[in-house]
Amino acid sequence: MEFAEVVRKRRMVRNYDPDRPVPPAVVERLLAHAVRAPSAGFSQGWGFLVLEDPADRERFWTATSPNGGAMSNWLAGMSRAPLVVVPHSNRSAYLDRYAEPDKGWSDRDEKRWPVPYWDVDAGMASLMMLLSAVDEGLGACFFGIPPERTGAYREAFGVPGEFVPVGALTIGYRAPDRRSPSLKRGRRPQTEVIHRGRWGG
Repeated sequence: MEFAEVVRKRRMVRNYDPDRPVPPAVVERLLAHAVRAPSAGFSQGWGFLVLEDPADRERFWTATSPNGGAMSNWLAGMSRAPLVVVPHSNRSAYLDRYAEPDKGWSDRDEKRWPVPYWDVDAGMASLMMLLSAVDEGLGACFFGIPPERTGAYREAFGVPGEFVPVGALTIGYRAPDRRSPSLKRGRRPQTEVIHRGRWGG
């Protein structure tokens, strides 16, 4: 598929065919593309939890869903995905990397960072998986884990404290689903969001 078509076709998919698992070779390609994302200082401070086994996926939904997994239309469709990948960021990996001699900083002061690149880079890795899923003929959705459920998620999967889940991705073959009501807002015109030479110019 041409890259421009991949970009045009990408959208968040919220319902999946539970009877069509993602082939192992495709899973490996998705992950291989994720780790090709850029990372500041080549720190690569990310970690990915891959959940393919039905029991693991059920544990994920129980741990991360409000009301312990009480069923809703959204959850019913999302939980049919045969693959869940949780990308994590690791701030310490970046602070350590930029305290190394070739970076010129002698400390791990977080105030030097204009934005948390550890989260940005994990987000870029997530986008690589979203685009790769489209290229493989799959659907995918990136969504957040509610802050009040992060502790339960960590406990359920033994996630070390230095790794922070930046979200999660469901991946699988699309099943019919309804378009998000948010799309009624329409895409903002480029003239509103792109500024050339000067903001508002």
